[in-house]
Amino acid sequence: MATQQKAVWISTTNEIPGHKVARYVGIAFGATVRSRGVGGDFCAGCQSTCGGEVTAYTEMAIDARNQALQRMVQHATSMGANAVIGIRIDSDQIGQGANNATIAYGTAVIVE
Repeated sequence: MATQQKAVWISTTNEIPGHKVARYVGIAFGATVRSRGVGGDFCAGCQSTCGGEVTAYTEMAIDARNQALQRMVQHATSMGANAVIGIRIDSDQIGQGANNATIAYGTAVIVE
């Protein structure tokens, strides 16, 4: 899957279809840490009591993913890259509660 965001190609594969990697620039990354807060945790706790999806946490995870990707693209751009290949996204809970750390990283390259 390859998409273009802010004139920087990003791909989970090690290539951008139809393009050749001309130069490897380095590792690009973007990170964010999110917390729901007391009110958000209370509402999510009520929702989880009834079962099913906890939408408050789902929205937090999606927002964290998007922000980490956006920051990774900014980092790649600052290094002069026009693409990031081999992208991975990791997420983990920090401490107790709903503190979530998300990092997106990949290889910044220049493609032709």
